[in-house]
Amino acid sequence: MRVVKFLLVFGILIGLIFILNTHAPFQSSLPALGKVLNPFTGFWQNAESDAIPAKLAIQAAELSEPAEVFFDQRLVPHIYAASNVDAAFVQGYIHGMHRLWQMDIATRAVSGRLSEVLGERTLQRDITQRKKGMTFAAENALRAWMSSPEEADLLNAYAAGVNAYVDQLQAKDYPIEFKLLGYKPEKWTPMKSALFLKYMAESLCSRHQDLQTTNAYAALGSETFELLYPEYNARQSPIIPEEIAFDFEALEPFPAPRDSNLLSMHTPYELFDLPPAGNGSNNWAVGPQKTANGHAILCSDPHLGLTLPSIWYESHISTPEVDAYGISLPAEPGILIGFNQYIAWAETNVGHDVLDWYTISWANAEKTAYYYEGETLRVNIREDTIRIKGAEPHIEKTKYTVWGPVVYEDSTSQYQDLAMRWIAHDQPVEKPFYELGTFWKLMGAKNHTDYQNALKGYESPAQNFAFASRNGDVAITVNGNLPVKRDQQGRFIQDGSESENAWNGFIPRDQIPQVLNPARGFISSANQHSTDEDYPYYYNAGFDDYRGRTVNGYLDTMENITVEDMMRMQTSAYSLYAREALAACWPLLDETRLSEEERAALQLLKDWDHYFTAEANAPVLFEIWQDSVYRKTFDEVFSVAETQAMLYPEDWRLIELLETAPENAIFDHQETQSIETAADIVLMAFQEAVKNWSAEETWAERNRASVNHMAGIAPFSQQNLDMNGNGVTINATRRDHGPSWRMIVEMDPDGVQANGLYPGGQSGNPGSRYYDNMVDDWANGRYQEIFFPKNKQAIQEDQVLFTLTFTN
Repeated sequence: MRVVKFLLVFGILIGLIFILNTHAPFQSSLPALGKVLNPFTGFWQNAESDAIPAKLAIQAAELSEPAEVFFDQRLVPHIYAASNVDAAFVQGYIHGMHRLWQMDIATRAVSGRLSEVLGERTLQRDITQRKKGMTFAAENALRAWMSSPEEADLLNAYAAGVNAYVDQLQAKDYPIEFKLLGYKPEKWTPMKSALFLKYMAESLCSRHQDLQTTNAYAALGSETFELLYPEYNARQSPIIPEEIAFDFEALEPFPAPRDSNLLSMHTPYELFDLPPAGNGSNNWAVGPQKTANGHAILCSDPHLGLTLPSIWYESHISTPEVDAYGISLPAEPGILIGFNQYIAWAETNVGHDVLDWYTISWANAEKTAYYYEGETLRVNIREDTIRIKGAEPHIEKTKYTVWGPVVYEDSTSQYQDLAMRWIAHDQPVEKPFYELGTFWKLMGAKNHTDYQNALKGYESPAQNFAFASRNGDVAITVNGNLPVKRDQQGRFIQDGSESENAWNGFIPRDQIPQVLNPARGFISSANQHSTDEDYPYYYNAGFDDYRGRTVNGYLDTMENITVEDMMRMQTSAYSLYAREALAACWPLLDETRLSEEERAALQLLKDWDHYFTAEANAPVLFEIWQDSVYRKTFDEVFSVAETQAMLYPEDWRLIELLETAPENAIFDHQETQSIETAADIVLMAFQEAVKNWSAEETWAERNRASVNHMAGIAPFSQQNLDMNGNGVTINATRRDHGPSWRMIVEMDPDGVQANGLYPGGQSGNPGSRYYDNMVDDWANGRYQEIFFPKNKQAIQEDQVLFTLTFTN
């Protein structure tokens, strides 16, 4: 009977496959679903067996000598190769083996090629990516990289490794996403590696506020603008300690043009999507004088969008030149954050504004010529063909000026559009090595001098490179190309017809903010201001005002620090913002006007310890209250924002106004006839918050932390995690954004001790037990011990999941 049932079901399945393949009844962007359901080539083939062969052998003529890879119990590859180039080939093969679809879709997204596989629904996004010049940026980066023989060899070997994996695939072996979307993998190239780096640049250094700030100034007037938008928080605790002197003669910026009236303009353009404001990170290192064991300890947790597969892939690479462990990007050879037996390093985003907008004054109605320095210049037109699944190709023509591409265009305006000046477009100046070389040199570094030399090749996106060594040094460098600007330059839209509005080059490398072994015994960064206001160069952006202060507050008072102390600190859900916001509100809140229910809610906040823990209810009430205070105070800004892009005041400024100017007219609520003060706003907002608040809702329920599949496929996602923390706690987890990797490294001279994990797994296959196996530990603040053998001979059989042998 079982055989009969099987044959009946099998016959129905075969018939269904035929119908779905030939008739495509759903008429959607999905593929013919029969291919997905096919038991021989479809998703059934992606269910990973628990039985993993102990050894696999791969023929690779590209290698100079055989290589060996030991996968440990966490599926981390330990690559032993005869040279860095051979290791890059092997790493490319392994990245392809575990993350092929992720690599493909990420490079399609950044270069504007999603419509090839997703159809017309992504056409507008693809057009924006082309107009932003993402491929142009990658071409310039690649041209420089390929001029460095060392980097060219690494990139070519890496691409060859990916392609060696792709070439042996059959349709049944394709990752499930290729099957669901109905397309197949294509060959990897060094250009794709360059595109992926620009994908990171887009995430980390393409935020801008020029349009929003210009509109805010024009709409609110100079007096209100100056009140709401000061650039420096007096409570800030900068990355470089305030006692560090900047005793050098700074380069002068270009003088301001005489005729500049742009601050009075409104800009009608609708902002294209910007990266999340919280794309930042924490890192710090404590010197041996502050630790229990007398060893330096380095900690890292970069905050990014949380996805499955994860953006990171753990790797250990050992060659005669390097022996390093850490996280790699599936698309690039090498390790970006990690350690070896001598040093540890990590990066956080600098965040300086390196994208400025310029008005283009057209010299003709066709917008093919423009005015610059009293002359008429022709635009260069870049023509892109965007292929669209199921439709005719789209031709997009982008105009390039001396500043860069014209991204914002207004068809109703005959004479004015906006061009983008973005550092990521620049072709790097000629040097022995570039970004890729920086990380390979860090992988092989042994001391602070090696670290400094490695950073010289790095340009963009600027990063705070933290450093610790086994000899006890700790250091941090605000590293990258940082523009020389005059005061306020780049804060507002500028006149593109004036050459004086350009940056005057970049801050010399010996003048960028940096410190070695500060007196306080630690270094740290959390995307706050790089320096105090004494730094002789102007820079602007939106900087963190709470995580950096929280980190420094902890480290200032801690002694005899252990790895366990660092784990508790790295996962801390304490909110300095909540403490300061409530302290500002308490004196203003008239408790005599509260009902019994409102007093009970108030007592909940008074008893709260300012920790955003998953099971707590007080953080929910706090957030609703503070959001209401913010919206009622800055209702003038919100009303303008209904029709145009606007800059919103920072939270710290609201707290400062509550404390120092509670009678200011900014607190008058426009929707009422009476004139309100800060006390009125605080009371109104609290009473409203209590009405809209549920005493049953926990912070985890409100926060809804999730790690979603890159294509938004819910069954391939981990959603509604019970997470501590919010956007301004050290554990800065908010919905689908947060610590994308946690690492703590103790630089013990007898053998480095390291712990780390990320919210995902090494495999990109949802059918693998290694797809999301670290998410639960990550969500609960637990760590996994990192296996970093001193040499290949130290690896024990029970530590190995399976072995790959590459023969030539």
